[in-house]
Amino acid sequence: MKKRMGSILLSSLLTMSLLAGCTGGASEPSATEPEEGTEPAVQALTEIPLPITSEPFTIDYWRANDAKLTASLNNFADMASYKEKAKRTGIEAKFTHPPLGQQRDQFNLLISTKELPDVIYYNWADAVGGPEKMIKDGRIIRLNELIDSYAPNLKRIIESDPDVKKQIALDDGTIYMFPLLKLDALKLNATSGLIIRQDWLDKLNLQAPTNIDEWYTVLKAFKEQDPNGNGKQDELPFTGNWGPGNLTKLHDFATAFGVIGGFQMNGDKVEFGPIQPGYRDFLETMAKWYKEGLIDPEIMTNDGKAFDYKVTNNLAGAYQGGVFSGMGKYFNLMRDTDPNFDVTGAPWPQSPDGTAYATFNMEAKVLSYGEAITSSADEDKLKYIVQWMDYNYSEEGSDLFNFGIENDSYVKEGDGVKFTDVIVDNPKGLTYDQALASYALSIMDGPINQDSRYLDALLFDEGQRAANEEWMKASSALTLPPIRLSSDEVSTSTSIMSQVNTYLNETMTAIISGQKPITEFDTMAETIKSMGIDRAIEIHQAAYDRYNAK
Repeated sequence: MKKRMGSILLSSLLTMSLLAGCTGGASEPSATEPEEGTEPAVQALTEIPLPITSEPFTIDYWRANDAKLTASLNNFADMASYKEKAKRTGIEAKFTHPPLGQQRDQFNLLISTKELPDVIYYNWADAVGGPEKMIKDGRIIRLNELIDSYAPNLKRIIESDPDVKKQIALDDGTIYMFPLLKLDALKLNATSGLIIRQDWLDKLNLQAPTNIDEWYTVLKAFKEQDPNGNGKQDELPFTGNWGPGNLTKLHDFATAFGVIGGFQMNGDKVEFGPIQPGYRDFLETMAKWYKEGLIDPEIMTNDGKAFDYKVTNNLAGAYQGGVFSGMGKYFNLMRDTDPNFDVTGAPWPQSPDGTAYATFNMEAKVLSYGEAITSSADEDKLKYIVQWMDYNYSEEGSDLFNFGIENDSYVKEGDGVKFTDVIVDNPKGLTYDQALASYALSIMDGPINQDSRYLDALLFDEGQRAANEEWMKASSALTLPPIRLSSDEVSTSTSIMSQVNTYLNETMTAIISGQKPITEFDTMAETIKSMGIDRAIEIHQAAYDRYNAK
């Protein structure tokens, strides 16, 4: 029977002279004699010893599986990095995976049981009540003191980076997970945006558009000047694959009007973009484009197969996507059939104030994904579990989980890395992302500091590299930082926003597709206000103020 966290651990930890938020104190406390009748202070580790323990044991670990990994493996325990980690640390992980696509339902079932696994890796933003409720209910534990004593690598990151310090902690300073970090945030987050056919631009002697007027000029030329050269007017200037009735990804153009499709910042004040005057201008412009055939009329019904067909048959001029699935995939598919095929990343369109804004916060360094220790973990093994988790953030562990096995899946080249043919030309026919997933976490998500060198090593085409560099230039000033809502705030906000978002999506789709006139915007704004948007704004403002006060 696993022992719960008890008085022995707490008594030891509470005598430490380290700060609860992992933000102060020396890395090696002075060796003073403890007062009689008290527990001695824990000597904080400065590095992870290998092996961590001379008595090997197994950690019960729950996390969602990934389709990239299941292309060749059944279980994360079979990944080369985890197998090597077990050899180095003396600790193995026994993974349990819910069926693909069922992780949220299975997590809710899991968290309601009495006996939990030792460690859970999850997107904690999806946990009902958030990690705050998980801690309050005794399902996962606070990690601050354990990190102070047994996680020197994560602790160094927290102490050296003010952004990480703010983003990793709950509003009361509690740290609850070993997270997915992106310390090189701009580069790693700038991996999706607006993609455009560079070869079409070249053929028509056009430059990549930088503002909404230039976008109109380019899309109009794509429609009328036969850039695919087949003598037909069959080009689809802008298309996408977003799901039935969904036009929300057109919000990538909303920043050209100084708004985004949700909560946004106006200086230090939170507001709701879709009720601002600029959103009316956005809807009016998109409706004009749709009416003139600049937006694919099937954009709301395209599935993956239809979208692939339109891109690979030289019909799609521009679309929203990422450097891998939206660019690398099509470079590979078109390399032999059309060597002239070329796509690049278009700049985020400039707003009236001359700034190009992103629709998401590209400066976020701590994501909501991470591994937490549950209250079912054996208290005698907690320090070893924490050391095992912290190893991923060491130099050796980081290389292992970002790139795999040196001289097998990758080699070092100066300050960079290069993936071998095991990854880029896999003998078993795996795609590069599937092959890398069998070795490392960087291509998926996991408890690591994602190393931007993995990205550099996988951007094989100039268009991908140019897109990444271009998208990095966008400002995150309109977007909220990674704020946290309390359980009560989440409940209230969710109740309001479920109605607002459903109504907003229906109305924006109707206006853009011409089913409703642009004059419907005023009614939409008033209706959203009547649904309680001011209260939701107040909640997000309070959370933003708390974030700034950390």
